[in-house]
Amino acid sequence: FDNPASVSDWPARQLTYNYLVSVNAWLLIFPCDLCCDWTMGTIPLVESTSDPRNLATLATYTVIIALVYTAFTTSNRTKRIVVIMSLGLTVLPFLPASNMFFPVGFVVAERVLYMPSMGFCMLVAYGLGLIIDKCKSRLVLIAVAVIMVTHIMKTYTRNWDWSSEYAIFTSGLKVNKLNAKLYNNVGHALEAENRFQEALAYFHKAVSVQHDDIGAHINVGRTYNHLKMYKEAENAYLEAKSLLPKAKPGESYQARIAPNHLNVLLNLANLIAKNQTRLEEADMLYRQAISMRSDYTQAYINRGDVLLKLNRTKEAQEVYERALFYDTDNPDIYYNLGVVLLEQGKHSQALAYLDKALEFDPDHEQALLNSAILLQELGQANLRKLAEKRLLRLLSNGQKNERVFFNLGMLAMDEGDVPAAEHWFRQAILIKEDFRAALFNLALLLADDHRPLQAAPFLNQLVRFHPDHVKALILLGDIYINNIKDLDAAENCYQRILQLDPDNTQGMHNLCVVYVERGLLKEAETCLQKAHLMAPHEDYIVKHLKIVQNRLHAKQTPNQLNEGRPDSKEIRKTEKDTTRPDTNLKSDTKPSTLSLS
Repeated sequence: FDNPASVSDWPARQLTYNYLVSVNAWLLIFPCDLCCDWTMGTIPLVESTSDPRNLATLATYTVIIALVYTAFTTSNRTKRIVVIMSLGLTVLPFLPASNMFFPVGFVVAERVLYMPSMGFCMLVAYGLGLIIDKCKSRLVLIAVAVIMVTHIMKTYTRNWDWSSEYAIFTSGLKVNKLNAKLYNNVGHALEAENRFQEALAYFHKAVSVQHDDIGAHINVGRTYNHLKMYKEAENAYLEAKSLLPKAKPGESYQARIAPNHLNVLLNLANLIAKNQTRLEEADMLYRQAISMRSDYTQAYINRGDVLLKLNRTKEAQEVYERALFYDTDNPDIYYNLGVVLLEQGKHSQALAYLDKALEFDPDHEQALLNSAILLQELGQANLRKLAEKRLLRLLSNGQKNERVFFNLGMLAMDEGDVPAAEHWFRQAILIKEDFRAALFNLALLLADDHRPLQAAPFLNQLVRFHPDHVKALILLGDIYINNIKDLDAAENCYQRILQLDPDNTQGMHNLCVVYVERGLLKEAETCLQKAHLMAPHEDYIVKHLKIVQNRLHAKQTPNQLNEGRPDSKEIRKTEKDTTRPDTNLKSDTKPSTLSLS
């Protein structure tokens, strides 16, 4: 609890409340140990009348009573006015923070002393004036000067404590070592700088200081998650979950759970959902969170994502629609509904939801990207400009995602703008050198633009990262035959294709071309016969087989064969339909729903 005394029994509550008055008075008199957070266990409870700290309480009230008595009994009008004004400025602004009328959410708060410090300074100034009048010693002036200099130095050094979150919270730990919140805040500051190991040490310290602090256990679990120590993260979340208050008969469970503490269920479910075999378990946790708080939007969103992974798209749609009931302005929910409808093949409805997400958040990255892809998929020329506009908006927002560049390239290809398409594909590859689709489509673009020698390096790069890319191997073999004249390399490409797919007709046919180029007509005949068996209805294979057989039957000499052998461009068939850029969403570019953690 931020204010432990507020939930304590008599007499600890009353004794502690009164002792806190003396603590605040001491901060005015001697502001040495300053702290940004005095909540939780910073000041131990005063639990009995025998506690020696009660003497400080008596001393404080004695001084206040003496000042009040002086104010109303003195015959000196000036003195009366000064004391009354000083007490008024000191006491009255402090009363709301004194727990007198209602419990406050802190133990001590230095900010509530701003107004009281004005009254206190008036008392000090008036008292110094009286001392100087009665005692003309230079020692008094020296003492005043020392006090002023030390306070100036304290103010200056204190300003440095506020230079950063890390500095202010670590300075607090020098004063209060029993405040779990301070350890948590230092951990958060380190976490923001990605210093997770150091942050973890502070979160563990917070747990040791206050074991029942659910937030500290959540912080430990989250940090373990960042460090990819998933088993330890799960254990920390389970410990936090065990600390959640249990339901009591006849009492609303929802009202008894702090909203931020429900994050433990969300974080635990998110962690478990990474394991595809535990999706049902994650779904159960999301449902538990929703049962505790029916308007828990994040739980609905993440549960919908799990239901999609379980192929329960209809349920996912219902969950997102329920989330919209509680949060009608959330663009993430509209985006996720769009993804669900994409899964169901309802492209027009999906686009409507993606557009709705952009209505609430015009810079929603996922909605901009996937709506642009969907607009392109619809194949309507009038929608390409809108798709391009959305992709360019992502770039203007500093989004350097390789998929943005790739889809701009695809749009440029659809428009026939070869230079622009080449530029965008190259940008995508600069960001992700193993980008399968960008590498292939750039190579195809260059080959179709009669620049096969420029295409070859990109094809080699593609098959280095993706040795099973059949289309790239076919196109690369084509370039080796027709442009580079490296028949061995071409044969390796086609042999590789047949290893990957023994029934690949195009790979088999183009291997036959290599034999023709080498003058090995008998091997070419055997090869084409195999290709014919694989695809008996392909006329071009039958035609080319007859050409080779005619040459063999004519029993030509090698020179005659060179003169009459069909050109490889004539005998080879490159199926353009199989090497055209594929604009469909692939498994690695498929839009995913947004999960909140």
